[in-house]
Amino acid sequence: MASELLADRTVDQVTVVAPTEHLKHQWAASAARAGLALDSNFSNSTGGTSGDYHGVVVTYAQVASHPFKHRVRTENRRTLVILDEIHHAGDAKSWGEATAEAFGDATRRLALTGTPFRSDDSQIPFVTYEPDEAGFPRSRADHSYGYSEALADGVVRPVVFLAYSGEAHWRDSAGEEYSARLGEPLSAEQTARAWRTALDPAGDWMSKVLIAADTRLRQLRATGMADAGGLVIATDQEKARDYADLLEHISGSKPAVVLSDDPGSSDRIDTFARSTDPWMVAVRMVSEGVDVPRLAVGVYATSASTPLYFAQAIGRFVRARRPGETASVFLPSVPVLLDLAAQLEVQRDHVIGKPHREKNALDDELLIEANKQEDEPGDEEKKFVALAADAELDQVIYDGDSFGTATFSGSDEEADYLGIPGLLDADQMRALLRDRQTRQIQERSAAATMTEEGPSVSAAAERVATADKLGELRRELNSLVAMHHHRTGKPHGVIHGELRRECGGPPTALATVDQLSERITALRRM
Repeated sequence: MASELLADRTVDQVTVVAPTEHLKHQWAASAARAGLALDSNFSNSTGGTSGDYHGVVVTYAQVASHPFKHRVRTENRRTLVILDEIHHAGDAKSWGEATAEAFGDATRRLALTGTPFRSDDSQIPFVTYEPDEAGFPRSRADHSYGYSEALADGVVRPVVFLAYSGEAHWRDSAGEEYSARLGEPLSAEQTARAWRTALDPAGDWMSKVLIAADTRLRQLRATGMADAGGLVIATDQEKARDYADLLEHISGSKPAVVLSDDPGSSDRIDTFARSTDPWMVAVRMVSEGVDVPRLAVGVYATSASTPLYFAQAIGRFVRARRPGETASVFLPSVPVLLDLAAQLEVQRDHVIGKPHREKNALDDELLIEANKQEDEPGDEEKKFVALAADAELDQVIYDGDSFGTATFSGSDEEADYLGIPGLLDADQMRALLRDRQTRQIQERSAAATMTEEGPSVSAAAERVATADKLGELRRELNSLVAMHHHRTGKPHGVIHGELRRECGGPPTALATVDQLSERITALRRM
């Protein structure tokens, strides 16, 4: 578009506004490949650039520090202004006002964002707001092109989410020890602490998930994506370094580590993008616009749970380069993340006067933790000690549907999903997942029949078999509850409550084999 407007003399120059310094240089590099010369080193103090350039690239912060200087540049020559990730102009009142002041008289404006929604009421400059059915002003795009359209056009990859549950154990400041299973109905505090325990680099959960992710990456590299890369998104710097050590031991290759306050971060990302190295571990730095097209496997090892952050993180893995490339993202089996994974194709708008989603105590607690400064311990660190967490593949989510039956890490059933070919289109992916699930259910049914018809066993063996059966039924019930939730929108806790009222009996953790079986049957009828 910029080339066409320059060629037909609609505009004389181009100004690109980006969120970060890293993206300024990335924009200039991308423009150069399209035959446009943009100065990404333009400074407010100089105020000008060489006549050899077609324009400049600046940040929203640069504009905010001297909006009138940018207004003069825009008025003096006919200007196309490209506002990249325009929602950032609402990050601060001064940024929004400066952006409107500087570029209000531009000859042409192109505002871009992959995440056109905010959790506050700061209006985004140059965006039209119209009343929705409830009377709240809602942002209206002049043109929308979402994930579902891009998937149909082959612009993005099919994304498969592999959600891992597991039993987590922790200790509080009073010395009391607790345990809870990820994916089961829990209080906000229990969910947050079980989640944090799972992400502990010293626990089994992270090591097993990283082993599974590395196995998946090796499969992609062996079946058509030879340069496929993986990214672990960490909560803080300390965990990022620990994850990198784990990955080096697992993969045999030292990962690139990208930290947000490291002055060499941009160069490290560029070096990784141009290499064929398998793994990168990052904190915050890898967000919207960071362009590493070969990333195809992700591990969501952070407690951030806002739709904005999740969408930006998953966006790192969906960029298609050629037909058939797929992406796999490993994440904790936590309701808020499962919801976001199932709703990947949902279009969101910015609504003024009410939040873009209902908030709850879990969101608040996790947001507080996610927004802490890196390596800032806080009170929570003093009263909470992660002890252990094991990992189980809970379910596979694709295109809003749940596939698979809960299975232990390292099992043949897990291997079925980790071994999916690397080159599949969207329809082939869905058909293959259905086939895997059907085959696993048939094999489990056959195994159950063999057990029922087999010889009698000792009392000790019966207890072991009962414990295994209870665990299997709980996982199956939780998977079905998750599937029912994705289809109906009912919270997991509500579904469990309805089952208890219909079938009777105690909470899932205390239910017998017969009670769990009855609830599974009832839920299948639903």
